[in-house]
Amino acid sequence: MIAFVFPGQGSQVVGMAYDFYKEFPQSADVFHSAETALRQNIAEIIFHGTQEELDKTQITQPAVLIASFAIYKALESMGIKAPNFVAGHSLGEYTALLVAGAIELFQAVRLAHIRATLMQNAVPEGEGSMVAILKLDIERVKKACEDASSYGLVEVANYNSPEQFVISGQRKAVEVAKENAIKMGAKAIELKVSVPSHCSLMKDAANAFRLKLAQTPIQNSRIRVVQNYTAKAHTMAHEIRENLYKQLFSPVLWLQSVEFMVSNGVDTFVEIGPKPVLSKLIQQTVKDVRVFSVCKVEDAKALIDAL
Repeated sequence: MIAFVFPGQGSQVVGMAYDFYKEFPQSADVFHSAETALRQNIAEIIFHGTQEELDKTQITQPAVLIASFAIYKALESMGIKAPNFVAGHSLGEYTALLVAGAIELFQAVRLAHIRATLMQNAVPEGEGSMVAILKLDIERVKKACEDASSYGLVEVANYNSPEQFVISGQRKAVEVAKENAIKMGAKAIELKVSVPSHCSLMKDAANAFRLKLAQTPIQNSRIRVVQNYTAKAHTMAHEIRENLYKQLFSPVLWLQSVEFMVSNGVDTFVEIGPKPVLSKLIQQTVKDVRVFSVCKVEDAKALIDAL
């Protein structure tokens, strides 16, 4: 069984999907349709802008979705069969829902832009941060956060793999939790983000986003979508919508999502996006599965041959 997985914010690179744009009309159509939805020449930013501009949350989120879906449409035109499961990490869940037929491109791009705007405005810039904690088990990561809670809010935001968790919250509390984790033997990397995602600080943004979700047409999906909030498969529109709302202020259960898919027969993962991010996390989580990454046209051709 095969799962297609899609990365989120942090995978963006200038020039992403440009070779697909040039070679596949189906990929070019994605960019053109997205620009109509956004009323913005986002292709120019993606292909020829600066990394600094691309890294702005309100640009990043729709841009990564557009690039990832453009790559998928090229694969589809090459005859790749529909997968048994789809999943995406945070923002990547919207690309997964596109592939599963639960949402249309116009709506997905608009939602990604609104989501990013609400997240960016939820916490004043500089007051929040996120840190990846490596080589430390989850119980000690939680302990590091608990011992820092007197300095402010800090929570586990991403369960990425058994070797990587991400903490998120108010800057001072995150900094103290990071130091606590380092004392326990962890490695820590501060993420280059302007928004402390997937923690309680996003609750107000999520409540505003819920109204937008309610106004957005979402259909039952054709493919099982393993969602971040539950780490379980969903196809019903009302469940998908509610899980997208809760995803904003809840941890991303990526580790558990991968384990769920493997326990349900998945033995091949295909990461589709600007650069390989999830592939390494999958390999850290489960053994004896095939993992492919499709970022360039040559990757797509190699995947077709392999499958």
